[in-house]
Amino acid sequence: MTITGGRFLVAVTACVSGVAHTYMAAEQLEKLCQKEKWLIKIETQGALGIENYLTVEDIRRADAVLLITDIDLDGAERFTHARYVQVGINVFLRKPQNVIGAVRKLLSAPQHTHITLS
Repeated sequence: MTITGGRFLVAVTACVSGVAHTYMAAEQLEKLCQKEKWLIKIETQGALGIENYLTVEDIRRADAVLLITDIDLDGAERFTHARYVQVGINVFLRKPQNVIGAVRKLLSAPQHTHITLS
């Protein structure tokens, strides 16, 4: 993946059942990032297991991380040193613009900044 000029984000989506909301959130996030002209790689932790796994290198290169989840993530320690926004899936699906606003703030924040939305 080549990044030219735009922002590169990574995200994880995961819901309790690992079915509908996990994939709905990923799809919504892709659409929002297209509008913002941000590149994004999304890992889903759903009923099919972990798909599109985010490597340590992906996370290191990312300008920001979104953790959109209602459960404890597998491999959550990968994000400890990253700038991230953490939000529940239902909050994200109801108020996606609030999350995008938080990402914009995060992009100018120091590394290790964590924003939790509720």
